[in-house]
Amino acid sequence: MYAIIKTGGKQYQVSPGDVLKVEKLPAAEGETLKLEEVLAVNDGKELKVGTPYLEAASVEVKVLGSGKRDKVITFKFKAKKDYRKKQGHRQPYTEIEIESITLEGKVVAKKEEKKPVRKPKAAAEKEKTDDAEKGEGSEPEEKKEKKPARTRKAKKTEEAPAEEARTEEDAAAIENKEAEKE
Repeated sequence: MYAIIKTGGKQYQVSPGDVLKVEKLPAAEGETLKLEEVLAVNDGKELKVGTPYLEAASVEVKVLGSGKRDKVITFKFKAKKDYRKKQGHRQPYTEIEIESITLEGKVVAKKEEKKPVRKPKAAAEKEKTDDAEKGEGSEPEEKKEKKPARTRKAKKTEEAPAEEARTEEDAAAIENKEAEKE
């Protein structure tokens, strides 16, 4: 179920519970407004379209607040004429929440109130004691073993020093090769 409304020269498709920012409206925070410029309403069964507006339709909204959007910079210049003009602008808006959609005096769609699910105190306390007995929550999580950092292997050259040899025999063989080269 949705409606298409017009406000501030723009059109929006809205459903109950939607929160949107529209052009600045003359209303205080927490105030309830009735928007009469409804272009179309879909009640789930059929779509009713106005010419241009539906006369018997309205959308009830609650004002959540107002503010200014991000700054938009306009920069004008003309080449070779030493003309530069920089201006900034922040468009004001009103944040609204759609409460209900009414068509011909009947509420077609209304915002559903979500109630938080709360556990009884006894159950909540029991969970806390169970966690304490298991030792959960008090100890930090096990740390994952870290892999050693990858290092580059040195290029093996013929002039490898004797320190790189792993055994005494290898060291002796390397010394003999160095002696032969000289």
